[in-house]
Amino acid sequence: MTSHEKPQAQGNLPLAEFVILMALLMSLVALSIDAILPAMGQLGGALGHTDPQSLQQIITFVFGGLAIGQLLYGPLSDQIGRKPAIFLGLLVFILGSLMSWAAESFTMMLAGRFLQGFGVAGPRIVMVALIRDLYEGRAMARIMSIIMGVFIFVPTIAPVLGQGILIVAGWRAIFFALIILGVIGGVWLAMRQAETLAPDRRIKLTFASYVEGTRMVFGTRTCLGYMIAAGIVSGPFIAYLSTAQDLFQNTYQLGDKFPFYFAALALSIGLASFLNSRLVMRFGMRPLMKTALICMAVLSALVIGVTASDGFQPPLWLLMMLFSPIFFTIGILFGNMNALAMEDVGQIAGMASAWIGAVSTLLAMGLAMVMGQFYDGTIAVWAIGFMVASLSAFWLMAIIEKPRRAVAQS
Repeated sequence: MTSHEKPQAQGNLPLAEFVILMALLMSLVALSIDAILPAMGQLGGALGHTDPQSLQQIITFVFGGLAIGQLLYGPLSDQIGRKPAIFLGLLVFILGSLMSWAAESFTMMLAGRFLQGFGVAGPRIVMVALIRDLYEGRAMARIMSIIMGVFIFVPTIAPVLGQGILIVAGWRAIFFALIILGVIGGVWLAMRQAETLAPDRRIKLTFASYVEGTRMVFGTRTCLGYMIAAGIVSGPFIAYLSTAQDLFQNTYQLGDKFPFYFAALALSIGLASFLNSRLVMRFGMRPLMKTALICMAVLSALVIGVTASDGFQPPLWLLMMLFSPIFFTIGILFGNMNALAMEDVGQIAGMASAWIGAVSTLLAMGLAMVMGQFYDGTIAVWAIGFMVASLSAFWLMAIIEKPRRAVAQS
């Protein structure tokens, strides 16, 4: 056991099963987004909204619910325990899936999608606190990277799964499949995973404790800085998720082949996450994050330079070749940024994970919505977005780490 790893709770799962269970619970977010992508055209047509700007709301409303819900479940898990908070979130997620399944209007669909996001915020954010109960520092970054690696393979199959369900049973059946997965995750968690937050470590949720925890989160330089950095980097990625279906199916006329190209790009993130789980123990989180941001900026500038003459609509093979390495850097960044944000606030892991998740998601969603307004059926908004985000996050990281460097030099 390393100095960065805490003793595991009695009855805790073997590492492999723990990783798979956490990845399943976390993947409900990705499944809620990616499985529906192949069906967005039919769904929008059935509910009377087919323009790209309206269809983007089917994605962004999930993130809106996710951002707000995280503020509830994180602090709640500090009081009642990790497992009960996750169960509550799964219940709301199932109710939102039922509403989306039964939707007869676009407004009802958006309400259901918001509830899905609000509910899935429970397992998504409490999972981070649960892992923080057991691990810290590089060990936490390693576990998060392994989980992210498993989790990222979900988006590689989710569009294919969604398209298969769409062909066999129609778009409404996709939401029914999400309900089944939510039930499986809840039952598995109840039967196999021990509670990680002992009663004597729980914090009663009061107005005073909420204010004090919030003050601690926003008063901790690394926590505040890296939660903002995570939101900045996630913004272009959410914009990609919101517009990928339109670009691949309409601009490049891929039709039923869209899920396979989407999966190929997602694989780059998954492979990077697995690699990061090994590299982080050797090199540390900060050097890896710094290198990934520099690479993302250089690669994005290369994309802009190479594709500008083609009106930012390169041949499909060139698009895949250029964006695969950019997505690889995203896989390096995600696990490290979350671990760095949580590094100095482990004593209020639930509260901290809530604010980190909420602020980064709201910031990312806002950036994605702005980028969505400039989307013109080309890759221009993707390339420019990733370049600006990487440069901004690199500058922010330099500010965050300035006191640490000063201490090291002295």
